[in-house]
Amino acid sequence: MANAFKLTILTPEKEFYTGEVVELITGTTQGRIGILSNHMPLVTPLRPAITEITTSDGKELKAFTSSGILDVKDNVVEFLCDSCEWPEDIDLDRAKSAKDRAEHRLNESKHDVDVKRAELALARAMARINLK
Repeated sequence: MANAFKLTILTPEKEFYTGEVVELITGTTQGRIGILSNHMPLVTPLRPAITEITTSDGKELKAFTSSGILDVKDNVVEFLCDSCEWPEDIDLDRAKSAKDRAEHRLNESKHDVDVKRAELALARAMARINLK
C-alpha cells in the first residue's frame, strides 16, 4: 500500500509487533508524536505511553509501551522499548499497586528517594491503567 510503512516493535524478550501500518501515535520525552508514511528521518527517546497503531487494512490497535527509542527512516519505523503489552495482557491490580508504590515514594522525603525512577514507575503504571 502506497500510504503504508513498515513498523517493528521490539522488546528485549520478543518481537511484539511487525506489519504494514498507515499511522503510529506514541509518546516521546518531548510529547506525543504521529508518524505517517514518508516521515522525515528521526531518532527520538520514548516515554511510557499508550501507543496507537492504524494498520494498512484500517484496524486500530492500542498497546502500552514503555521507555525506549524510536527510529524512523525510509518508511521503516523501528520501535525499541523495554516492554509492551496489549490491553488484555495488563494486570490491572498489579498496575494499581505499582501506582500506589510510586506515589508513596514520591511523597516520602526526597533525599531517600530516586525521584526520576519513581516518576518513571508512576508514568508506566498510569499508562497501563489508562489503557485497560
